Amino acid sequence: MDLNPDIRDRIFAAADRLYEEGGRDGFPTVDAVRKAARVSMNDASSAMREWRRAQTKQATPVAVQVPEAVAQANSQALASLWSQAQELANESLRAAQAGWETERAELEVLRKELADAYETQAEELQQAQARIAELEQGQAASEKRAEDLAGRLDQAQHALAEAQAAAERAEARAVEIERRADEQRAELDRAHEASRTARQARDESATTVEALQSELATLRAKAEASEASHEEQRKRAAQEAHRAAERLTALQSERDQAQKDAARAREEAASLRGQVETLKEQQQSLLATLKGRG
Repeated sequence: MDLNPDIRDRIFAAADRLYEEGGRDGFPTVDAVRKAARVSMNDASSAMREWRRAQTKQATPVAVQVPEAVAQANSQALASLWSQAQELANESLRAAQAGWETERAELEVLRKELADAYETQAEELQQAQARIAELEQGQAASEKRAEDLAGRLDQAQHALAEAQAAAERAEARAVEIERRADEQRAELDRAHEASRTARQARDESATTVEALQSELATLRAKAEASEASHEEQRKRAAQEAHRAAERLTALQSERDQAQKDAARAREEAASLRGQVETLKEQQQSLLATLKGRG
């Protein structure tokens, strides 16, 4: 497979740089060159074989036949030259064999390097695949967590909307309760006023009753004093006493009615105070609920 010239040049440049950095003590490994050149393993191994061959000197071919001119010159010289030629050929053969052994050793080293590099690459691939699987699991968990958070956000927004609506209703109810409390307070004030009026009427009735009782006693005393002297005066006194007694009875009835009205007014005032207290407690409870939700 032909390599791209740019890739080959990049691999050769990386190999030369690593070779020089290593002090030309040994050829760089295929995996080191692959990483330095940032190429695939196949491209690196193919180019490195070519680079290693270029670093190994080739054996110089030597002629194996005696030239015709030399053979014609003289047999002794020919024998000597032939001997020298054979010696050169043997040296060339030994040099070629040494080169072949060196190249075979280099190829064995290259094969081992390729095997090690492939194992390293396979391990790196396995680690990368495990990391990819871990990242995919993390991504799935993140997506699940994002979905859960979105659902919780929707629930929170729904709960917030409900809380706001409840707060608005509670505020409206609090306004209504305040209005009713004002009305109840006004009714309570009127009841207090009625109670005061009833107490005043009762007190006035009691004063009148006391005055009439005193007047009745006076009249009775006068009637008893004048009974012996004048019967007519006694009758008039008795009549006046009777009228006074009737007035007293009427005033006592008025007093009793005033006391009943006062008692009723006190009961109504107590009931209104209880209603006002209940409304205040409801209002405080609603305000506490609103503050808690806020």
